[in-house]
Amino acid sequence: MSPPEQILTRPDGTAIAYHHTAGRGPGVVFCGGFMSDMGGAKALALEAHCASVGRAYTRFDYRGHGRSSGRFVEGMIGLWAEDAGAVLAEVTTGPQIVVGSSMGGWIMLLLALAWPDRVAGLVGIAPAPDFVLRMWEGFGPEIRRELERDGIYRRPSQYGDGPYEITMSLIEDGRRNQVLPRAAEIRCPVRILHGMADPDVPWAGSLELIERLGSEDVEAVFVKSGDHRLSTPGDIARMQAVVETLAGDPA
Repeated sequence: MSPPEQILTRPDGTAIAYHHTAGRGPGVVFCGGFMSDMGGAKALALEAHCASVGRAYTRFDYRGHGRSSGRFVEGMIGLWAEDAGAVLAEVTTGPQIVVGSSMGGWIMLLLALAWPDRVAGLVGIAPAPDFVLRMWEGFGPEIRRELERDGIYRRPSQYGDGPYEITMSLIEDGRRNQVLPRAAEIRCPVRILHGMADPDVPWAGSLELIERLGSEDVEAVFVKSGDHRLSTPGDIARMQAVVETLAGDPA
């Protein structure tokens, strides 16, 4: 049974919804993806696993996502990273294994840079650091003009959850919060899971991340038939095993 939802109020009044399971350390914190929420299959499966082994676990929604307050269209990488940092600082105690899915992989790397004494390890699931820069590079002239003129572009989503609202503010903030140029500063253990059939975040990007990381304790599993979400029963079991192995032997 999931623990009750709680609210962490940020200084600007934003309400960050979260669920926290008490337990032994190191704990596990799940950072979701772009337009995702803490009720996804991976977040819930990790919660169930951590409860079964008595490990502390926290899942939350960034502002403008899921059950947290705020408008998604006003969100930016820097603000979402601040939300994650507040959860790390105010909800959890002791060292944490941070699991980041897709955009959450960018957020987890920012957390590792900002909180090196609290982040004991990272698990990236199709991690997408600096993805808004690649998104901008992939936009044609018409879309770029639309963003510069209107400040927003509504990109169709193949996952049935409505269009992705891409703002010029998101692009500009993403440039300010680039993490790959600073990845050499990250020294904690890192594990990466990535599907080679991922249509959204090419798996070669994880190779670039591995090359840039300062940590020598880095391992990756590439799933040939795996998609972006990696949410099949086999994918879930693999994620749980990787997280527990890393949590059981943190740096």
